[in-house]
Amino acid sequence: MYKKINYITAILVLVCGLGAQAQVTTSSPYSRYGLGNIKGSLLPQLRAMGGISTAVNKVSGFNYINMQNPASYAGITLTTIDIGMSAGLTNLQRNSLSENSFNATFSHLAFAAPVTRRSALSFGILPYSDLGYSYRNTVKIDTSTVDQLYQGEGGLSKAYLGYGYRFGDHLRIGANLEYIFGNLQTTRATEYPEDATAVFAKLQNKNSVGGLNYSYGLQYDFNIGKKTLMTIGYSGSSSGKVHSSQTFYATRYLRDASGNELTAIDTLSAVDNGRSNLTLPLSHNFGISIQQNDKWMIGADFRMGKWSATSINNVNQGLQDSWGASIGGQWTPDAFSYNSYMKRVDYRLGFNYDKTYIQINNQDIKQMGASLGFGFPLPTANGGTAFYKINFTTEVGQRGTLNNNLVKEQYINFHLGFTLNDTWFRRYRVD
Repeated sequence: MYKKINYITAILVLVCGLGAQAQVTTSSPYSRYGLGNIKGSLLPQLRAMGGISTAVNKVSGFNYINMQNPASYAGITLTTIDIGMSAGLTNLQRNSLSENSFNATFSHLAFAAPVTRRSALSFGILPYSDLGYSYRNTVKIDTSTVDQLYQGEGGLSKAYLGYGYRFGDHLRIGANLEYIFGNLQTTRATEYPEDATAVFAKLQNKNSVGGLNYSYGLQYDFNIGKKTLMTIGYSGSSSGKVHSSQTFYATRYLRDASGNELTAIDTLSAVDNGRSNLTLPLSHNFGISIQQNDKWMIGADFRMGKWSATSINNVNQGLQDSWGASIGGQWTPDAFSYNSYMKRVDYRLGFNYDKTYIQINNQDIKQMGASLGFGFPLPTANGGTAFYKINFTTEVGQRGTLNNNLVKEQYINFHLGFTLNDTWFRRYRVD
């Protein structure tokens, strides 16, 4: 038992260290806005179903860790660990230009265990948002050509501790205490490529974020048949403020004959470790699911976020409120089949549509996608009590448009997760 606990602790320390480092995990010009690309608290098995999660508890008798709705923790009956990684291929198009990129990273580590017959706790770490872009916009001002350069990297991570409790046989409630942390680094520069005597200007901004937030949820079950269950759910997150430390520099610089940037000539303005805050959005999620025990589940989610109130360093970010919807499901032909492995596999499919918080040139930036996934059960060694499953998900989608001289982003994302269900921490009584 102690070896297992030490093993989990070592993994947590490793992943927390990785999460604290600034990494470029996306290549999207749309991550320039707001807090970057919002990742969502979804493990691969839920992403495979289009992102439905609000009314998802336990599917085919296997324990999920669904931190999107902490009420689901109350249905966890076995010690559960989930660890994974993700990768993505992105194609950016604008007019006749096209660019491809690839990024990969660790995606999550989550742990959950029952506390009593009616409750369970969970903790873990996963991405909250990521920031990564580098592009040039060339414009004409009078007769001069001006290059506007934009760069950004970093992102936010979320460590959480949650608890869920079941009242009676139908109602579950839960809450997460979350620590949001990370760095958002952006650079904006102006250059005059046709003027050999010009001095260029650059604005560099870094926000180091760290603070507490919380989320909450509930789920209620209805028996609509001997083996059929309908669940309705709600989850949300607070619009709290987390602390931010800002470093800002406005400098002037030159480039050499080879185009390399030289050391700054002078600093026009500087702010070191200025104390401020970041306002997170109030969000609401509503969901419904219907499932037949150990066989299938279908569900739908609707979500909305009040991003118009988001501010960084007390400056409103000019975002709009967002909303989105997902539908999806899972089918397991025969979870207990002895003669066919493929009948024990979980097959998942889903679709999603979102009006994001970004609006450019009076054009709403929308995102839509489809997902396909599988849950591959692994054999239990030496007749033990553990159950293992590998969850693999592929997402194909598009964000943005070519209209109004904007960028169309097409992506293929891959998510891989390893899930363990076991009977750790259980007390045995001898008569």
